Amino acid sequence: MVRLAAVSAGVALLALVGGVWYATAPGGGGGDKYAACRTTKVAGGTDAIGGPFTLVNAAGETVTNEDVITEPSLIYFGYTFCPDVCPLDTVRNAEAVDILREQGHDITPVFISVDPERDTPEVVGEFAANLHEDMIGLTGSEEQVRAASQAYRTYFQRQPGDDEYYLVDHSTFSYLVMPEDGFVEFFRRDLSPEQTAERAACFLEVAN
Repeated sequence: MVRLAAVSAGVALLALVGGVWYATAPGGGGGDKYAACRTTKVAGGTDAIGGPFTLVNAAGETVTNEDVITEPSLIYFGYTFCPDVCPLDTVRNAEAVDILREQGHDITPVFISVDPERDTPEVVGEFAANLHEDMIGLTGSEEQVRAASQAYRTYFQRQPGDDEYYLVDHSTFSYLVMPEDGFVEFFRRDLSPEQTAERAACFLEVAN
């Protein structure tokens, strides 16, 4: 699970997810073209987050990260049976995407299930389509989903329950990923659609 800790020197928040420290802090320099946009830091640098994945889309086709991330993407890991957090977070992301598109930015919302047992391609596809017409829904085998989760240093754990009704604990960051640069920023769930769009816009403008 996510752990929070107060720190000094202008760093407001730290969270440990999958062994990687995330920090909310002023942006730095060091030759980073996105330095002026960053409000977060990741121990080990942004290269510690993201990477190749192989999953299954709503049509039942096996796809890779290169097939999915063809333009800037806002990626969220959750599950369709989630009672409250996932719907709120994915709706926030969908609204942020619409705001960005109105500003002329191309960006795609992506939903990756961490509950492959129940989230079939059809279920994930319907869930994504109901949230945004261009949202890409992805699932896969247990091994494929866990590999994608580990690449992005997310956490998920099924809770006790019967085969149909159970909850899944999971981390709730949303990830801004560029086709050329990979992961560039994460957004916490307490940001509004407007705040998310504003922060993402800075990266999109630099990328263009």
